[in-house]
Amino acid sequence: MEYLAYIGLLLLLALSVFQLLLIVGAPFGKCAWGGKVAVLPAKLRAASAISILLYGIFAAFLVSKAGIAPIIPGGEVLSVGMWVFTGYFFIGIGMNAISKSKNERIVMTPVAALLAIIFLLVALH
Repeated sequence: MEYLAYIGLLLLLALSVFQLLLIVGAPFGKCAWGGKVAVLPAKLRAASAISILLYGIFAAFLVSKAGIAPIIPGGEVLSVGMWVFTGYFFIGIGMNAISKSKNERIVMTPVAALLAIIFLLVALH
């Protein structure tokens, strides 16, 4: 399961870098947040900052459950968190798949699918 967790970590890191680029004004907004604008307004930049924090939480749970680093103590919190995050990523597949932004559908739907599968497999292990 460790190798899956490392793949998940790389995806979360890539998403974090992407969100950071959006925060600093990179014109990649067509691939995020509904894809209405290339450069995000302040509210969506704040949402991108929150996303980075969430990715960090997701990563902490992933490495803990995979046995890489015991950041989150084992037990009910870890198990429930993994299932909540797994559900979050499965919902993300649908949300990205129905986005009005073609770029978001093409880029983010597969990313959400990979993370959903990784979190599911690690949660089951």
